[in-house]
Amino acid sequence: MLGLSPIDWLVCLAYLGFVSGLALWSMRGQQNNEDYFVGGRRMNWFAVGVSMFATSFSSISFLGLPRRGAYEDFSFFFTILLIPLLITPILWFVFVPLYARLRVSSGYAYLRMRFGPSVQRVGSLLYCGYALGWMGTMLYAIALTLQSVMALSDTQYVLVLIGVGAFATAYTAVGGLRAVIWTDVLQAITLGAAVLVVLLLAVSGIAGGWKGLWQIGLEHGRWTMCSLDPNPFAAINFTARNSVYTALAYSLFMYLPGYAVAQNMIQRYVCTSGVREARGVVVLSAAINTVLGFLFMLLGVALFAFYVQPGGPGLPDLPSQDQILPTFVSTQAAGIGLVGLMLAGLFAAAMSTVDSGINGVASVMVYDWLGGRQLSIRASRALTVVLGILVIAAALAAPLLAKDVIDIINTIAGTLLGGLMAVFLLGIFVPRTNSAGVLIGLAAGAACTIFAILKTEIPGWWYGACSVFPTFLVGMLASYFFSPPSAGDANGVRAEA
Repeated sequence: MLGLSPIDWLVCLAYLGFVSGLALWSMRGQQNNEDYFVGGRRMNWFAVGVSMFATSFSSISFLGLPRRGAYEDFSFFFTILLIPLLITPILWFVFVPLYARLRVSSGYAYLRMRFGPSVQRVGSLLYCGYALGWMGTMLYAIALTLQSVMALSDTQYVLVLIGVGAFATAYTAVGGLRAVIWTDVLQAITLGAAVLVVLLLAVSGIAGGWKGLWQIGLEHGRWTMCSLDPNPFAAINFTARNSVYTALAYSLFMYLPGYAVAQNMIQRYVCTSGVREARGVVVLSAAINTVLGFLFMLLGVALFAFYVQPGGPGLPDLPSQDQILPTFVSTQAAGIGLVGLMLAGLFAAAMSTVDSGINGVASVMVYDWLGGRQLSIRASRALTVVLGILVIAAALAAPLLAKDVIDIINTIAGTLLGGLMAVFLLGIFVPRTNSAGVLIGLAAGAACTIFAILKTEIPGWWYGACSVFPTFLVGMLASYFFSPPSAGDANGVRAEA
């Protein structure tokens, strides 16, 4: 579907060239794993905040948010708004001060201090399972998208998948966290530029411009933000996709665990110089998420208005609704470099997820399993390459696992982090909790989640709750059947600033 003109190729190659240059520049001054995995704890907080946004913004979001605006309404923006309104305060008061004060390199070192090495390693394994599944999913999604919009053959699809994965692995291995953060800044700028240019192009093609966009969106109900059903049990119905309760479920049980206990995010909190800077990272990331989330949703409504306006061509008949953005760009902006900018945005969304995940898993392996600072930077780079190869392999295997593999892997990933977040909450808020209780709680959470997936029709956005609540409640109660932790174990693990 997409035809690349010479200027499109130039835009793509220039983007890849900038990323390569940033990776090589980031190598300077690296002497140990403290430099390689946490940037020597002297990273610029503004850059880290932008990087944190880029890490959380996936290739699925790049295509999925415009699709929601075009084919549904504005309700998902309420979920995005809960990042600054709900998630950021929790991070500000609970998690960020904990990590910054303890100055951990791996977030799961906290679990060792609180519960011992067994819980630490279980926690790091849960994160690694989540990260590898999530990264493989993102890489598979971007390759599948490019195959559909560019009419790639099966061989070309495999080569693109391997190429994107190998490139992200290469610059991550070379530059470490510093390269990840600065390339994420470039990727965030690319995402912002892509959405602004396409949005202005779409609005320019709507009769009446911005006023026409507002009117068409109003007539077709595209500006609806949320639906508050008075029945609190309505959210467990498959048809209640856009309710307030669904937004809360997404925020608390899918997004919050990713921000609170995933190593690739924890690295952002500890690579700055202190609590104040780490809190600034959280606020800045939430602000960018809100602004760009709004723009991507607005772009979806603009694409809808462009196609359905009086005299318009009507919504195109597409194999997948996610193709509406690439279809608009390829048919309305061919030959002017915008196709290349959109592809650069897709690459940015995919690689910002893959690079931070690979670096996060590598840091967990080094600090939680391989002795930390005793490992040379060369060995850490080699481990990063191996992990990149595993991610590529996971992406290649994804279509063999199930037809709706993306939904399945995302569901499993969310539940893994849900149980892990419950363990952190037990450690922070329930001093009586001990390691035996935590492990029993995790087993209960896993059992409840498996039951919910296999035996019920509960929507996927509630699976995290099926993991969080049983893990927390059973872990707390089971701890009373075992000896209490020593004063030293339960002490010094609060979230005070």
